[in-house]
Amino acid sequence: MRQPGRYSGFMMHGGISGRTGAHSLPLARIKKIMKKSGEDVKMISGEAPIVFSKACELFIEELTRRSWMTTLEGKRRTLHKDDVASAVVGTDIFDFLVSLVSDSCHSEDITPEEKEALGGS
Repeated sequence: MRQPGRYSGFMMHGGISGRTGAHSLPLARIKKIMKKSGEDVKMISGEAPIVFSKACELFIEELTRRSWMTTLEGKRRTLHKDDVASAVVGTDIFDFLVSLVSDSCHSEDITPEEKEALGGS
């Protein structure tokens, strides 16, 4: 008989997120992405997608929070993709995303310094 694992407590107490059960992102999809990440990835333990799910939730939460602050600075109540681009450009830990938001540098919401950081003129 299988013994409860280290993460079993998450499942019994409202999950990792505490809101929507054990996870709010589809574990099957996360596992599929993990398997496609490299040819050497053959097997993935049951706990690994749960940890990745939580990491993704935290990443999305942080990016959304910083983007929302940009929205509020613009005295608006609707989050736009330019707000996300400004949050990415203005935060060092999101530097790996700068190339993904570089087409947003035509926005009026992004400062000239942020445009320069994106490689624009």
